[in-house]
Amino acid sequence: MDHGPQEITVPVEIEARRDEDTKPVSVPGRRLWVHGLLFIATVASTLFAGSVQQGVNPLETPSGWIRGIPFSFTLLAILLTHEMGHYLTSRWHRVDASLPYFIPSPTFIGTFGAFIRMRSPIMEKRALLDIGASGPIAGFIVSIAAVGIGLKYSTVVQSQDLSGLGLGAPLIFQFISYWVLGPVGEGYDVVLHPVAFAGWIGLFVTALNLIPIGQLDGGHVVFAILERKHRLISLSMVPILFAMGFFGWSGWYVWAVLPLLIGIGHPPTKDPDERLDPARRAVAWTTLAIFVLCFTPEPFFFQ
Repeated sequence: MDHGPQEITVPVEIEARRDEDTKPVSVPGRRLWVHGLLFIATVASTLFAGSVQQGVNPLETPSGWIRGIPFSFTLLAILLTHEMGHYLTSRWHRVDASLPYFIPSPTFIGTFGAFIRMRSPIMEKRALLDIGASGPIAGFIVSIAAVGIGLKYSTVVQSQDLSGLGLGAPLIFQFISYWVLGPVGEGYDVVLHPVAFAGWIGLFVTALNLIPIGQLDGGHVVFAILERKHRLISLSMVPILFAMGFFGWSGWYVWAVLPLLIGIGHPPTKDPDERLDPARRAVAWTTLAIFVLCFTPEPFFFQ
């Protein structure tokens, strides 16, 4: 998701430059209007979704758009932080990458996320790890802040008073909830403030991106530290995702089929025997730990 990676400015000419090592230099492109237009459309679609979540139809009540701001701006901040983590790290390693493309959608959260395009291959494992891990780590930090702030304004109610869509609670969400709200007794549940809900979506998007398969962020990390086992791990994830779809959330079927359509392999780096320094290996394992903390087998259910 991968649920993953902005201003309108005067277009400038694109010029691709390479240094002596033939590493590409990222240069802002002339299609900045595309990024800006998609971003504005996603602002509108997430504002609409946030307003509807608050029981307001902004098409009938124009002032209702304001009700969508807490959810919209929080979610966009998380997505933007995630994608800019990838983008800035790509620039640091002189890998040619686009600015983020945001994807508006008519869904209950108003977006299908965001992504950046890699215009050149990543030839070194250290660059692959840095680029793959930077986005999820950055988005994870902002998501945690959003969950913590949002839970302070959330409401604890009796479960019997609730109906409709329920959300699974990943481990990190449970930790933050216990810290902010204390233990929630049996028969009670939490109605999330829009900021907390946006933070929950951020955790969910982080988990999707860190699934260790193919060329998702998690796939990049696994390839960087366990190159020879990457294909086996990717292949193993397909039946696991199918099983989770069968026993729980049906959306896992999509994530099981998608890698089969776009490929579960990974482009090679120039030196298969390149070893990562201890600090980068620690980052890699930390990133996989973040995946465990953010993952929930049944993210959505009806109650």
